[in-house]
Amino acid sequence: MERKIVKLQGLPVDTFSFDDAVDYALHSHGQVVTINPEMIAYARKNKDFAAIIENAELITPDGIGVEIGLKILGNSVKRIAGVELARKLIEMYTAEKKSVALVGAKPEILAKTVENLKNQIPEINIVYAQDGYFTDEQTVFDALKNAKPDLLLTALGSPKQEIFNNRIKEILPQTLAIGVGGSFDVWSGVVKRAPVIWQKLGLEWLYRTLKEPKRFKRIFPTLPLFVLSVIKERIFRKV
Repeated sequence: MERKIVKLQGLPVDTFSFDDAVDYALHSHGQVVTINPEMIAYARKNKDFAAIIENAELITPDGIGVEIGLKILGNSVKRIAGVELARKLIEMYTAEKKSVALVGAKPEILAKTVENLKNQIPEINIVYAQDGYFTDEQTVFDALKNAKPDLLLTALGSPKQEIFNNRIKEILPQTLAIGVGGSFDVWSGVVKRAPVIWQKLGLEWLYRTLKEPKRFKRIFPTLPLFVLSVIKERIFRKV
């Protein structure tokens, strides 16, 4: 399957549907980036991080802000929620008898995530699990090299998880690594996703902000400033 890429704020974004993104990832290796406005804003200030995104093997539009931005630029691309993409990949990799590794989150959240995944997907083969509170990164790299997972999910927060996964590409070139942000919080049951209607309306970010007011500082002013930047990009493209 051939990638069709569009640019948003100078960064590439794949235009796959959810099903096509799953299929493409399933037959790939390397790094999957689930891009959102905060990551784009950081990449514009950090060339090294921008290079990591540009060199990723798959870049999916995670977050309504990216979908809106793409629409402003004339591209009708639906967002792909990272938590849904990652969960589907776990199921598909397990169905193909492939192994999974998890890195990130608090110890108790990771433990509950592993427990729930084993209960919900009995055939899952988790060959390695490490919480995100490690100080010796090389030890984790060595353990992953020994475990040789086919799929690696990192919940270390951005940009740490993207930097981590970029290094893993050199250590485990046949592994598919995807940064999943707060997905372990959801899979552990600690955080509940927004009701389906909020998800369909693209307002899951608002629902979570209402539930977790501390997220407000992270989203604002980043989201409105991002939209304004994209509008400027659209205007200058016409000039």
